[in-house]
Amino acid sequence: MPLSIADGKSVRARGLSHAFPGTGVLFADLDLDLRPGEIVAVVGPSGSGKSTLLSILAGWMTPTHGQVERRNIRTFGWVFQNPYGVPRRTTLDHVVLPLLARGLTRARAEEQAVDLLRRFGLSTVGERQFRDLSGGEAQRLMLARAVATAADLLLVDEPTAQLDLATAATVNRVLAGIAQDDAIVVVATHDPHTRDACTRVVDLADYQATGGRARHQTTGERSGGAAR
Repeated sequence: MPLSIADGKSVRARGLSHAFPGTGVLFADLDLDLRPGEIVAVVGPSGSGKSTLLSILAGWMTPTHGQVERRNIRTFGWVFQNPYGVPRRTTLDHVVLPLLARGLTRARAEEQAVDLLRRFGLSTVGERQFRDLSGGEAQRLMLARAVATAADLLLVDEPTAQLDLATAATVNRVLAGIAQDDAIVVVATHDPHTRDACTRVVDLADYQATGGRARHQTTGERSGGAAR
C-alpha cells in the first residue's frame, strides 16, 4: 500500500531493517517521520547503523526490508565527519560558491555568506584560507556551507567525531543554526552533547534485532523515534 503523506516536504520510513551480507541485522522495524524545522539526532552503539540509516534516508542505499518515501525532496546536502575544503580558497568563498550556484549575484551571495559566517561564529576568519583553519572552524564552515546550499534534506554524519572536547563544544554550540523551516536535518552522532543540541532523538539501540524481533523502548514519548 502506498504511504500517505501530507503536503509539504517530508521523509517517511516504515518497517526499515538493514543487514549487510555476512553480518547481523543493524536495526529492525524502524518507523520514522521527518519534517522541516527540527534537528533529529540518530544515536546508538558503534556499528548500529547510524551512517547507513542516513544513506538509506537519502536514497543512496536500499534497505533490506521496509520502504522510504520522500515528498518534495529534490536536493540533498551532506556534512562528513572530516571537513573537506579547497586548501587555498578562503572561508568566505566556500560559502559564496553554493549561493552563486543557486543563481544569486556575486554581491548578494557575499552579503548572505557574511551573514552565515556570523551565525556560525566565523566572522573573523572570512579571508583566511581553508588550510589555515582550526578543526572546529573547518567543521563549522562545512555546516555554514551546507546551509548555503538550501538542501531539502541535510544529513550530518558525526560532526564532532574527529574533534577534541573543547573544539567539539564550539561545533555543538552552533549546531542549532542549521535548523531551517524549509529543510529536514538529520544528525548521526555518538556525542551526548551533539545529541542534546538536537530537538529530537532516534536511538537505534531501541531497534536492535533480538531473536528475530526488534527491541523497542516502552518508556518515554515516541514520535517517530525515542525521545530523550
